[in-house]
Amino acid sequence: MEFTQEVRKATDPIYQKISKVIPEIEWSVHAPYIHKINKLKKEKNAVILAHNYQTPEIYHGVADFSADSLALAIEASKTSADIILMAGVHFMAETAKLMSPNKKVILPDMDAGCSLSSSITGKDVRLLKEKYPGVPVVSYVNTSAEVKAETDVCCTSANAVKIVKSLGVKKVIFLPDDYLAKYVASQTDVEIISWKGICIVHDQFNKKEIEDIRKNNPGIKIIAHPECPPDVIEASDFAGSTSGMIKYVKDNQPKKVMMVTECSMSDNIQIENPNVDFVKPCNMCPHMKKITLPKILDCLENETGEIIMDKETIDKARISVERMAAIGR
Repeated sequence: MEFTQEVRKATDPIYQKISKVIPEIEWSVHAPYIHKINKLKKEKNAVILAHNYQTPEIYHGVADFSADSLALAIEASKTSADIILMAGVHFMAETAKLMSPNKKVILPDMDAGCSLSSSITGKDVRLLKEKYPGVPVVSYVNTSAEVKAETDVCCTSANAVKIVKSLGVKKVIFLPDDYLAKYVASQTDVEIISWKGICIVHDQFNKKEIEDIRKNNPGIKIIAHPECPPDVIEASDFAGSTSGMIKYVKDNQPKKVMMVTECSMSDNIQIENPNVDFVKPCNMCPHMKKITLPKILDCLENETGEIIMDKETIDKARISVERMAAIGR
C-alpha cells in the first residue's frame, strides 16, 4: 500500500482533523487503507458502523456512523446499504443483524469478543427464569443473540435505568454486568437480581487511582462509565454511558477531564473538543483492538466474517432489541 500523491490529497481533510492524536509518520501507513476502504464501500454500497472505542483512524477515517451500542443498533435498522460492516465486537455485529436480518452483516475479526457477552449463555438465563418465575429479564446489549432471545427487553448503559423503571415492577433480573446492576440499583427502588459478569477494561480502574489523578490535577473533572466498580463511580464527578460522557464534555467544556473508560475514546473525543485537556488512562479493550484497517479492507474486499443466525433466534432476539429502541434513551 503506497502513500501516493493521490492518496495524500484525498485523505488530507481527514488527517487535518485528527493530526493532534496521530503522528504524520503513522498517517503514511493508515492513509492508503483509508483511501481504498472509502472507495470500496461506495462501489459495494456498504456502510461502516464504528463503536466509540475504535481507534481514531477508524472512528474518523472510514466510519459512516460512530456511536455507542444503542445508536449503532438503531442505525443498523435504518441503513439502505446492502452490506453492513461492524467495526466493533461480535455481539454488536449480531445486534446489527437482528435489526437488519435481510442485509449482509460482516465483522473484520470473528474473534473480537467481549468479557461480558462470554460470561453468560442462553441456558444460564433459562435457569434464572426457572428460579425466579415471572420476574422480567433485562439484558445489557453486551450479550449474545442467544441471550437476547431469552430476554424481555435489552438495555445499554445509556438507558439501563430508564428501561428498568419503565417496567413498573418491584424486582428485575439484570444481566450480565454486576457493576452496572449495582449502579441501576442505586438509581431506582427496584430489587435487582444480578449476574457476576464484568467488563475487563472498566474493572481495572480503582478508587485510589481516581484519587491520585485528582490530587495531581487540581480542578479536573472525572467522568466514569457505569461498568466501573461502585467506589470508582462514587469517587467521580459524573457517571454515564459513552454517549453521556461525550455529551458531558461537549456541554461543560471542562478545562481538564479524565474519561474513566477505554482509552481510544479520549482520543476520539479530544478531536471534537480541542479546548479541553484530556488526562488519558490507557486501559485498552483487547477485543476492540482486534479491528484494524487492514482487516476492515480484507473483510470488505472478500465479504468474509458474515454473521449467520437461524430465523428463530433472530425473530426472538429482535423483540428485546426493538423494545429497547422503542423506549430510547
